[in-house]
Amino acid sequence: MKLLIFFMLAVSLNGYSQSANPEDYLKDNNKLKQIFNGRDLKGWYSYLRTKGKNKDPEKVFNVEYGMLHISGKEFGYICTKKDYDNFHLGIEFRWGDKRWPPRDTAKRDNGILYFVQIVNDKDTVWPKSIECQVQEGDVGDFWCVDSTTIVVDGVRSVPKDYSRVVKKADNENPRGEWNRVDIISDHGTITYFVNGKMVNQGTSPSLSSGKIIVQSEGAEIFYRKIEIAEIK
Repeated sequence: MKLLIFFMLAVSLNGYSQSANPEDYLKDNNKLKQIFNGRDLKGWYSYLRTKGKNKDPEKVFNVEYGMLHISGKEFGYICTKKDYDNFHLGIEFRWGDKRWPPRDTAKRDNGILYFVQIVNDKDTVWPKSIECQVQEGDVGDFWCVDSTTIVVDGVRSVPKDYSRVVKKADNENPRGEWNRVDIISDHGTITYFVNGKMVNQGTSPSLSSGKIIVQSEGAEIFYRKIEIAEIK
């Protein structure tokens, strides 16, 4: 009995137990632990398309005043060194002003990729994964990258280089304000919340685990929180 109590306590301290209701995870944010510590990129590595891994002379990714500042000047990402499967990932972001070619006149764009597959230590833009879109007007879209798929409304997306499944609702704050995005991966059900409102949901993704990426994609953006709790 004591062993059972100890096990239950350990689960409650280190993550969530599986829930049938995605909203339940939003009610207990104290279980979320920062995977961006506000001081440096410990636990992550950077990759830029023209520079390679951990070579960032212009500081496309920079930590300032406890925030991750992504200039967007070059396409690339920071990537976790750890793999994740079932999790609640919470991020808080705000757009900056700068935009860069080839997207200097396009919507401001970024994204969170998860279940990322880095094969044979070979990084690329963009690796096989599923994305929660972070783009002006489109936050919460699914993007399935490199022939990945997901089922939404009973229909599996078409496997191709990039396949989009548009969100069901819009709940973004105006540019200049902070936005909160929660991504719930719960044993085959993926749910996106934007500022507390469910905007998209899919099931049976073709990938089930991998690394997590925060993109640089032509637009300046700030992240003040990147936090996660694993779901048992």
